[in-house]
Amino acid sequence: MREFIVEADGGSRGNPGPAGYGAVVCDAATGQTLLEAAEYIGVATNNVAEYRGLLAGLRAAHTLDPAATVHVRMDSKLVIEQMSGRWKIKHPSMKPLATEARTVFPPDRVTYEWIPRAENKHADRLANEAMDAGARGEQWSPGDSVADMDVAAGSRAAGAMGVPPLERSREWGRVGAAAPPGEERPEAPGQQHPDSSGQQSDAPGTTTRGWTSAPDLGAPATLVLLRHGETPLTPQKRFSGSGGTNPPLSAAGRDQAHRVADALARRGTVQTVLASPLTRTRETAEIVAARLGLDVVVEDGLRETDFGAWEGLTFGEVRDRYPDDLNAWLADPAAHPTGGGESFAEVAARIAVTKDELVTAHAGRTVLLVTHVTPIKTLVRLALGAPPESLFRMELSAASLSAVAYYADGNASVRLFNDTSHLR
Repeated sequence: MREFIVEADGGSRGNPGPAGYGAVVCDAATGQTLLEAAEYIGVATNNVAEYRGLLAGLRAAHTLDPAATVHVRMDSKLVIEQMSGRWKIKHPSMKPLATEARTVFPPDRVTYEWIPRAENKHADRLANEAMDAGARGEQWSPGDSVADMDVAAGSRAAGAMGVPPLERSREWGRVGAAAPPGEERPEAPGQQHPDSSGQQSDAPGTTTRGWTSAPDLGAPATLVLLRHGETPLTPQKRFSGSGGTNPPLSAAGRDQAHRVADALARRGTVQTVLASPLTRTRETAEIVAARLGLDVVVEDGLRETDFGAWEGLTFGEVRDRYPDDLNAWLADPAAHPTGGGESFAEVAARIAVTKDELVTAHAGRTVLLVTHVTPIKTLVRLALGAPPESLFRMELSAASLSAVAYYADGNASVRLFNDTSHLR
């Protein structure tokens, strides 16, 4: 049976603060580096970043050989002791990460060892590369990494001084060893925030398709999806598409736009801002873009559905006036609203074309799309491969954030949906 060593680390520049993780999979017999993973994850705590690194490393090992045994080495006493079952996991932000980590391999094929930080340099450097990339508004790319070369150079230097290269403790039972002074980090309150791609810490990154970039795929094009702030029609739950009165933001909507702008500025990874041509989305986008120091590019393909004669009406009013048309619309994505509006099938085709163009134009970048309910739900539906009726099963709040990452092989990963934590 093949055996891998997974070394993982995570860090936060501030606790919480801009965070990233790194993980490396090595062949246990030869010490050869087989796979690296790293990602900037936005604002999070050290502990969340460390767990994200662990999960990424385990998933990377699983892609290489799901039948392998794995020995995890980390300098986080907290993670090692919790995953070994000796310490309880108290904080809710850690529990789902630990639970998911335990499902990657059968528990009897994974062992855990605490190591000093000096022995975890490769993963540490990957985590720092990811955070550095995040500070530049980018995502970490395997092709730009020098962590492996740096560690190899350090090993060669150690060998020149008489220290055997790759000399590391192989005491597999060391998980109970005490950490050196100052090494044990207390469990701090974790936070779950979208990263540059909108990813939350409960959607852990890995090197498998659909989460983070495998070495042969490169960084994904990440579309961060922002629904515009409230208009006077929003609290009344009236149909408001592209064929109606084109209402502006209300005072509440402008406040929401400023709040989401502050949240995105703290993450600091959006590189381009695109908006639907309608007034409410352009106003929201301009507030956000001003805070980020970016311009707004109008993208007509992001406009809301034309609801025809239903514009400005509540659902109840439409049901009373046009019951047959409404029933047909709810049952068939090809059905049109009364008066010649757009069908959901037509909107989906428009959104799919727009998405393909944007993914091609912004490969490896993080782009904010300020748009509407139907386009955002449609992007999520298409990414999940869900049926058209799923549109009626999603709740999407004003000024909420969602995110989808798109990979070079055509796969997509929904990383966030309807996040409104910035409005609280």
